[in-house]
Amino acid sequence: MIPTPPIPSQMPAPPWSSWEKWLQSPPGQYVLRWEQKCFDHIVADVFGYHAVQIGLPQINALSENRMPLQALLLHADDNREYATQFHWHLIEGNTSELPFANESIDLIVLPHVLEFAADPHQILREVDRVLRPEGRLVISGFNPASLWGARQYLSRLIGNPYLPRDGQFISLIRVKDWLQLLNYSLDRGHFGCYKLPLHGQSAMIRMDFLESMGNRWWPIFGAVFLVSAIKRHQGMRLIGKVPSVRIPAISQLTPAAERNQLRNLPEHHQKQ
Repeated sequence: MIPTPPIPSQMPAPPWSSWEKWLQSPPGQYVLRWEQKCFDHIVADVFGYHAVQIGLPQINALSENRMPLQALLLHADDNREYATQFHWHLIEGNTSELPFANESIDLIVLPHVLEFAADPHQILREVDRVLRPEGRLVISGFNPASLWGARQYLSRLIGNPYLPRDGQFISLIRVKDWLQLLNYSLDRGHFGCYKLPLHGQSAMIRMDFLESMGNRWWPIFGAVFLVSAIKRHQGMRLIGKVPSVRIPAISQLTPAAERNQLRNLPEHHQKQ
């Protein structure tokens, strides 16, 4: 008997069909483990009072940070199942209109937020509005200049994509340009995830040796990047021509020693 093929509607959705589905796959779990270690290292020495992670509730990017108030901002359509495993304040809001006061946040983490946003520039403008001067911004994303990025680009020709198809992946160079335009200074950065773009769990495990090799021999071609930047406060700037005002000259004063000498002179010298 010839087996009946499954109905398309009953077939499981492929990992690249959605961002949440892809994170549950072996490559997605591999990326989450690497990013968790990097976030723990970067945010550990950031001090202040208020820290916010926007999106990606599958990991707690603020777990090693010691700020007293830590919040997770989720969209109304996001799945809150993963958010309950960590102890933080849940806030519902829109990334293009952050529900925070101006210059009120000390640390903001954007894990893969810009590449899945319709208007990443607006998100950065909102982050700049709510972040305090000398506050820290940490961004992670997929690197188009990597084997994973090349595999995603070739998927237009060879078939199914490797990464989520609804992502518009942004290079680290472009992210740096955007941050510099907003007067941010880059603090530190990391590249990682050097394994080949395969799907199976056993294949991912067998490629563990590529991590140390890639970190040494081709570091900038990691599949994922993470960059930290500090918001700098712009100084005052004079506008227009500064009038040149001369300070009036002070007339020469008689030293006190000379007056004392006059008092000691004889009277006939004073009459002359």
